[in-house]
Amino acid sequence: MNKDLAKYITVDKEIAGGVAVFKGTRVAVKTLFDYLEESSLEQFLAGFPSVSKVQAEAVIEMAADKLLAELAA
Repeated sequence: MNKDLAKYITVDKEIAGGVAVFKGTRVAVKTLFDYLEESSLEQFLAGFPSVSKVQAEAVIEMAADKLLAELAA
């Protein structure tokens, strides 16, 4: 895993069966994107207070950067 991602995301088979979670939590990263399909970042953060706004925004930014890089390739 990229070291920037490792600041915000953990993948460990002992935590949530090995799915990517926000570091220091058991909240799956996919849950953030599921929330964003139907609601807002603020609603996600209210529902999952163990995830910081900094963590969520960093993951969204990294996902956007990855998508844009792939589209430009």
